[in-house]
Amino acid sequence: MKRLTAIVLSALLVTPVVAEEVDETLDAASDGHVRVSNISGSVKVNGWSRSEVEVTGELGRNVEKLVFERDGDKITIKVKVPRNGGRGIESDLHIQVPQGSSLDVGTVSADIDVEDVRGEQGLNTVSGDITSEGGESDVSAEAVSGDVEINGERKDAETRANTVSGDVTLFRVAGKVSAESVSGDVIIDEGAFDRVEMSTVNGEIRFRAQLRDDGKLTAETVNGSVDLDFADGVTGRFEIDTFNGDIDNCFGDKPERTSKYTPGWEWSFQDGKGNARVQVSTLNGDVTICR
Repeated sequence: MKRLTAIVLSALLVTPVVAEEVDETLDAASDGHVRVSNISGSVKVNGWSRSEVEVTGELGRNVEKLVFERDGDKITIKVKVPRNGGRGIESDLHIQVPQGSSLDVGTVSADIDVEDVRGEQGLNTVSGDITSEGGESDVSAEAVSGDVEINGERKDAETRANTVSGDVTLFRVAGKVSAESVSGDVIIDEGAFDRVEMSTVNGEIRFRAQLRDDGKLTAETVNGSVDLDFADGVTGRFEIDTFNGDIDNCFGDKPERTSKYTPGWEWSFQDGKGNARVQVSTLNGDVTICR
């Protein structure tokens, strides 16, 4: 009986391990580089007018510590966890950085959300969604399991967005773009482009934007339709083919059968005197092109 009582009293006296609040600030260069690493939880980054980096939020109860340090123009923010990981490492970080900063954010199981940051962005997650408001610099966003959404300001840059399982949505970006999904839709809405590469294995492709005079667009699907609507029109060379799907168009010649023995179509012609080039290929899916 005494032993049981001692065990109960000991359990009552143990102080529970709780999540730790964090609120730290460092001086920073107005156009420096900020690197963020968080295994699990969430990362939200906002640009502001101060020459400081501020980290607020909550660390998981089993996190060893938050590494927050500056080396020249580089600032590192890292949630350090035990080698074996485990439960209680979920940490939610809200980070304020100078608007001109460049970013390198990496997570394993955490969403990434970026707003009002003008520098280059490298965003990577294994399991989580990525949302970014790209400004006037290059953006690279890669996920394994999660959606990728990038919102731009119609300023020329190079945008790369890839996911294995999820949708890719690019809105008002411009310049050069590469968008790819294995299982999900790929959508580009608004903007003007010199180069466009869009591909998906299982999903639809939709393009509602401008292809410039010397621009080139390629779109490929295995199982899914392709729908292209060129803002402000487009003239140039078109090469379209399907193995099992129809081709509908609002201009140009009529498509032809690739063979009397297969259900595919092909459509190849020069429209006007422009130098744009459009190449579309589907295995199982329809193609619709309008301007």
